[in-house]
Amino acid sequence: MATVRNPSQGPSQEPSQRPSQRLKPGAERVVAVVDVGSSKVAALIAISDGIDNPRVIGAGVRASNGMKRGFVADMAKTEDAIRAAMGQAEKSAGVAIESVVVSMSAGGLESEVASVEIDIAGQRIAESDMAALLAAGRERIDETISRAGRSILHAEPALYTIDGQDGITNPRGFHADRLAVDIHVLTAATPPCRNLDIAVRNAHLNVESIVASGVAASASVLGDEERELGVALVEIGAGVTTIAVHGGGMLVALASIPMGAGDITADIAASFGTRRAAAERLKTLSGAAISAPRDNHEMLEVPPLVDDGQESRRISRAELIAVIAARLDRLFAEVEAALQSIGFTGAAGRQLVLTGGGAELRGIADHAQGVLGRNVRVGRPHGLAALPDAQSTAAFATLAGLALYAGRPRFDLARMPLRAGRGGNADAEPRSAFFRLLKQLKRQI
Repeated sequence: MATVRNPSQGPSQEPSQRPSQRLKPGAERVVAVVDVGSSKVAALIAISDGIDNPRVIGAGVRASNGMKRGFVADMAKTEDAIRAAMGQAEKSAGVAIESVVVSMSAGGLESEVASVEIDIAGQRIAESDMAALLAAGRERIDETISRAGRSILHAEPALYTIDGQDGITNPRGFHADRLAVDIHVLTAATPPCRNLDIAVRNAHLNVESIVASGVAASASVLGDEERELGVALVEIGAGVTTIAVHGGGMLVALASIPMGAGDITADIAASFGTRRAAAERLKTLSGAAISAPRDNHEMLEVPPLVDDGQESRRISRAELIAVIAARLDRLFAEVEAALQSIGFTGAAGRQLVLTGGGAELRGIADHAQGVLGRNVRVGRPHGLAALPDAQSTAAFATLAGLALYAGRPRFDLARMPLRAGRGGNADAEPRSAFFRLLKQLKRQI
């Protein structure tokens, strides 16, 4: 829950300039989120009761180049962009925010599955047994991951096993000798997390939690049936592409690739000798992933890299598209390699959803389908009431998902305090546990 301060304490404007916002005591709460990306920082403020769709009351966006490949590269520029984006959102919402939920797309994101098992001694599984199992899981995760110098972003129970029978979604009420759970854990390298935390705090905001961008985007883009049948969400950001694989209704794997839509812009600038700003404009207004015969005859003006009296270069739209397609081929080759490594193959690995700013490129779904041989669609955010049109595109899927994630209750062992439970033991091979989990999900589909 976002902490709301008295507007008179806000540094950006006087109290009289902020319209009052009436909230229902005990029924609704304010949630505030910030998506810190490589090309922009976006902020959103919403009202949520934890049941209905959160209602957006303020939004702000500011261009930024303080992040590189999802890492903080320039602290001052990142702070300024965060402060400006949230200030814009606060002004439109009429509230002043103290704490936010923040996204992260880099930092050495890794996905593992840890297995924990406890003895039930033939008794009926009660709520206390579930609590003991999850407490043992939280303790084991802290021992094996936190002490390895990594930060836990998410740790969510996936599938349960009773006396070797796997695929159990809710074991309460069953009789068993042994109860086990596979816990899907997402971690990030600690220094990038700390740097992001510092940048946000220097912008006069407290950090409630850091959410992996793939988790957030999935919340706003994917449907329940897609998650159940099996789907890979590919979020193409400016500097990082994040892959989130779902099956059996849950997130089962996450990976990131240090390549994104910004690389397309750089390729255009280098290929045609123009500035990045001009290359971005060409990509946005005239770019596409697939060419048509008429593109050979449509000519485009390309301004020179240095304004020294040179005339603009003329290229065909087909030439522009060829540069874009070449980079997309490289990106989707990396995506396919990641999906193969995860084990997202076969009938359960046919569905793929593209989102993020890079997914707004015309024809990209058809291009990806041809390269990957999978069913592909472009996903745009949904699930928020009163979301402005400007934030309703694929480029803001993570931002919208952050609001959904923050506005609805979730069970996450990463937020669970350590406490003593029944003695348990953890699987020493998290990778084999992951493949066992994926195999279980495939059998259910």
